[in-house]
Amino acid sequence: MLKCTHQRVVVGPGDDAGVLRFKSNLLVETVDVITPIVDDPYTFGAICAANSVSDVYAMGGRPLSALAILGFSSCDYPSSAVKSLLKGCIDKLKEAGACLIGGHSIDDKEFKFGLAVTGAIDNKTILKVAGASAGEVLILTKPLGTGIITSAAKRGKVKSAALNRVIASMLKLNKTASMAAVACGSQSATDVTGFGLLGHGLNMAKSSKADLVIFYDKVPLMDEVKKCAAAGLVPKGAQRNLEFCKKDVIFSNGISKEEQLILSDPQTSGGLLIALPPKGLKKFDRIAKKERMPYWIIGEVIKGKGRIIVR
Repeated sequence: MLKCTHQRVVVGPGDDAGVLRFKSNLLVETVDVITPIVDDPYTFGAICAANSVSDVYAMGGRPLSALAILGFSSCDYPSSAVKSLLKGCIDKLKEAGACLIGGHSIDDKEFKFGLAVTGAIDNKTILKVAGASAGEVLILTKPLGTGIITSAAKRGKVKSAALNRVIASMLKLNKTASMAAVACGSQSATDVTGFGLLGHGLNMAKSSKADLVIFYDKVPLMDEVKKCAAAGLVPKGAQRNLEFCKKDVIFSNGISKEEQLILSDPQTSGGLLIALPPKGLKKFDRIAKKERMPYWIIGEVIKGKGRIIVR
């Protein structure tokens, strides 16, 4: 892993976002680019924005501004599609309390869009992947399955109702989850995105020098995920994630290959995985109920050496 020893760097490469000291302020910065997972340009732009600001929320920060990064072939896409894409992005950033201040486009055969996001953060409440401690509970704030369902949808294998629920999940900001984690004493969180629950969880475990125990039956799944996985409708990214992680993951005998792949499914705009001290759980629950934010307790942190144990 790259290291940065610059005097302004508070959190460098290896976490969800970087944290930089500028005079008396702390800035949190990140960048993310994805390819289309839905057909509607406006919806895709909004999902991209929610996905990009998620890293800021995973650190306990507040997004302030963003720069757009767009790759597309001008011969294949009309200007109206790009305008709709940017409108969706701007509207979602506004919901997050941030604004789009510029960007850059390049000619590219494959359509892609993303954001470089800058936010503010409090030095006393930074959430790091390295902060999980034995005895804490593991909380997940969104169900798994965006990769599997959107991949199956492209093949016409899922009902529109199931896809619409996945889209609604991807559009939901992690703002409340981040605020609740900070308010309830968490020191460690990560957002579950391209490396799946296992990949991002493993980064937390290794960085914290602890083991994460995940109870598979407690992990929330989106509608039709089990059915799609059983039918082999799993993206290649899930298979690559599992191959990369499996040497540091201990699966109980009852965990099937399909279930392992579900835990490895790459998420777009997934939820936060939060390590929370038990004493903060009641307050977290009160905030979640008040804000109507779903969450699931999926496991615990124990003493160990950087592994995940799935039971």
